[in-house]
Amino acid sequence: MDIGTVQQMLADQVEQLTALVAGVSQEQAHWKPAPDRWSILEVVNHLYDEERQDFRVYLDIILNRPGDPWPSIDPMGWITERHYNERELQTSFEALLAERGASLAWLNTLGSPDLDVEVSNEYGTWRAGDMAASWVVHGQWHMEQLIRLLRDYTIRQLQPYRVAYAGRL
Repeated sequence: MDIGTVQQMLADQVEQLTALVAGVSQEQAHWKPAPDRWSILEVVNHLYDEERQDFRVYLDIILNRPGDPWPSIDPMGWITERHYNERELQTSFEALLAERGASLAWLNTLGSPDLDVEVSNEYGTWRAGDMAASWVVHGQWHMEQLIRLLRDYTIRQLQPYRVAYAGRL
């Protein structure tokens, strides 16, 4: 793996995420399958905050400032503190896309960084490649979450009809 591979995978996620949120109504964006589960809006805003305050920041520290402390983050707390589910989907998604664009531009400035360089801190020992790979898979994990939310909302809309013939859910 090299940084170009990571950059391409993160760029590909822009198109994938765009396809997933296309046509989502504001009602659907706010909907949660259960009080303790996330809405589409919460996923999108989580990805936005992670993009600007987590992966890019930590990868930069590992590569360029290994002695710096990692800024404290609270992704789970941000959901309610930052009122994710009260926001508007299009505005939130545009903010995410802008941050991903900034990340891609930043990655483009790195050249060929040593992805085996590592730092150790209170969170463990991390190589730059670990952080970059985690960034990609984090996005994929949340795309899977979005797919489940889209499916669950659709099932709800199709009631009282069953979807058992569709396959194992």
